[in-house]
Amino acid sequence: MRITCCLTDTKTPPWLEGFQAAFPDATIEQWVPGSPLADYAVVWAPPQQFFDEQTALKGVFNIGAGVDALAKLRIPADVPVVRLDDAGMSVQMAEYVCHAVIRHFREFDGYESDVASGKWSYRKPRARNDYPVGVMGVGVLGERVSRALAQFDFPVLGWSRSEKTVAGVTCFSGVEGLNDFLKATRILVCLLPLTPETENILNNDTLGRLLPGAYVINVARGGHLVDEDLIELIDSGQLAGATLDVFRTEPLPASHAFWNHPKITVTPHTSARTLRDESIAQIAGKIRALEAGAAIGSLAGVVDLKKGY
Repeated sequence: MRITCCLTDTKTPPWLEGFQAAFPDATIEQWVPGSPLADYAVVWAPPQQFFDEQTALKGVFNIGAGVDALAKLRIPADVPVVRLDDAGMSVQMAEYVCHAVIRHFREFDGYESDVASGKWSYRKPRARNDYPVGVMGVGVLGERVSRALAQFDFPVLGWSRSEKTVAGVTCFSGVEGLNDFLKATRILVCLLPLTPETENILNNDTLGRLLPGAYVINVARGGHLVDEDLIELIDSGQLAGATLDVFRTEPLPASHAFWNHPKITVTPHTSARTLRDESIAQIAGKIRALEAGAAIGSLAGVVDLKKGY
């Protein structure tokens, strides 16, 4: 068995070592143009040339949950693509989102500012029922985030393109459910996959339908958000602010307005990092299942590239 790794902007040697330990008798190698045909591929943002050359793949394993980089490529329809199914990312995402929600709800930014200026102050406690949290995208990560938020007694709403049911979460779906979801949300969390249908979905129109003084948390992809619309709505007072972990261009250019906006918190795409050991173990388990004769449809995380998730 031969496994090839094509991991753009990623330190490849530790991945090679991990897969070699998992498959001592296999050939594990880093892909370069002209590499021998492999049985399986482990990828992150590979070039089109990779798929043009690797014509015998039985499976492609993406080392992240998002597959928007793959959706842009020409991949043969008979080559199954499998994304990571959690592998330690959902708990990280829940930590990040809960932190951002609570930081805004409890006005910790204001307290930090007061303390920095030597001011001892109090703020009137807010009522949780006045701060319903709406999660856009109720997949593996979105469901975990929704359940975590519910533990803090926030009203939690969820919206997805197809109908979902999550205990303790008021769920909406489809275009017909989007307006009701937005109108009932004061803290919006975006966890959608990036597809042609969801690109620019966070815009003047949709964000303007949120409850007054709403707050935006984007931990999905920068392409979901129209940057100029967000700034305009914050500056007008329609939105209270935002926490952003993902951007159209990464690293975020030094000249971008987000860096110095007083009501926008920026973090460097760190909400949910790929955990290498957990990811290798998960991918190796799926490869073993396929080698043992399991049907590809029996694996968690199989991607429909036409849908983009």
